Amino acid sequence: MSNYRSVTPNEAESLVDGGAVHVLDVRTPEEYSRLGHIPGAWLLPVDLIPSAPAVLPRSGRPVLVYCEHGVRSVAACRWLARAGVAPLLNMSGGMSTWTGPRAFGEGTLHGPSSWLLQNAGLLPSGGHVLDIAAGRGRHALLLAAARFQVTAIDRDASALEDLARTAEAVGLTVVTMTRDLEIEGPVDLGDALFDVALVFNYLHRPLFPAILRALAPGGLLLYETFLTAKAERGHPKNPAFLLEAGELTARVAPLTVLRSREGEYDGRLVASVVARRDV
Repeated sequence: MSNYRSVTPNEAESLVDGGAVHVLDVRTPEEYSRLGHIPGAWLLPVDLIPSAPAVLPRSGRPVLVYCEHGVRSVAACRWLARAGVAPLLNMSGGMSTWTGPRAFGEGTLHGPSSWLLQNAGLLPSGGHVLDIAAGRGRHALLLAAARFQVTAIDRDASALEDLARTAEAVGLTVVTMTRDLEIEGPVDLGDALFDVALVFNYLHRPLFPAILRALAPGGLLLYETFLTAKAERGHPKNPAFLLEAGELTARVAPLTVLRSREGEYDGRLVASVVARRDV
């Protein structure tokens, strides 16, 4: 028995008009912008759907999933249902049969960081991943689905419980560790244990030596977080959590920086780096 229900485009339009659903578009970014989308719909392509349980809001409203013809949305609903996302609605026929309002233009990707996706081609074909400040697991779930062995660390035990429950429900293996890395003494994350380390939207400067030691030779660090200019737009405002211009590439030394960027990306003021441990 399916754990989702299909609705017609007319039924879906009534639900959208009444604000009764959260809308998820699982097409490609090109389809979302060029063919038009339901106004307010979140964009998360079906191949990134493992990230969805970690980012979907917990409003209690049903999640209405759609694609262009109603095929990919069924696949997405089946995965989401296994992951425990409920209630779920599939819009049969997809946008090809939608007659309601339609918006155009680029959408923000709700799910994994665009920096991770842009640099996915640099990742090894498998191995051990350390996800620091993992939260509910938007990256941990995605990489576990790609058959990496993932260790996720966060100080929020509740978020990690959600991550572990989701991973188990869909048959993925993610090791979770509840640790507050900011109140521990000298932090030990292991020596040369991980082929990939991920740090997104998190900064604790004393942690850098431990992260670098944890990388195996040839291992990659993908790091991205906010610049000081972010304080002018909202939180975080504490300079302890914000990078100075040029600071990130200096902090990851002696790793070899493969790619880096600084500035406004996806509406966020960030510094980003991909760096490799050569020895």
